[in-house]
Amino acid sequence: MKKRAGHIMTKNVISVSPNDEIEKAARLLLEHKISGMPVVDEESRVVGIISEGDLVIREQEVKAPAFSEILGGVIFLESQKRFFEELKKTIALTVDELMSRKVYTVNEETPLEQIATLMSKKAVNRVPVVDGNNKLVGIVTRQDIIRQLAED
Repeated sequence: MKKRAGHIMTKNVISVSPNDEIEKAARLLLEHKISGMPVVDEESRVVGIISEGDLVIREQEVKAPAFSEILGGVIFLESQKRFFEELKKTIALTVDELMSRKVYTVNEETPLEQIATLMSKKAVNRVPVVDGNNKLVGIVTRQDIIRQLAED
């Protein structure tokens, strides 16, 4: 029998709301010894992911973009957009301001091989498992896949 997401997923998923404070997310990651978790709305639909990496980015030093003055005008030599995105993350107060919005999800019938390929190609450590309405029903992490390989 081919293993599918529904066979190996964790069903009791730790998650946060977009309106939760970042400190709550950090506390949950530490308390549950996890490196990331889904962000869900009031109806349990997945709207993002927040991870240790997002929290580390929040603490980084933001460098202003290099610029040059020519004839009294300022010409930016680097992306101002990147600077403002980084700045926004360093002053974030809520999960919504810091979470990654690009989320790769699978359903309970997705084969294990397809999940492993997705994680590898997209460089993600976890994929939420959702139903037909994008509601969270579980999560598959790299640890779940490794555990499955060790049991086979």
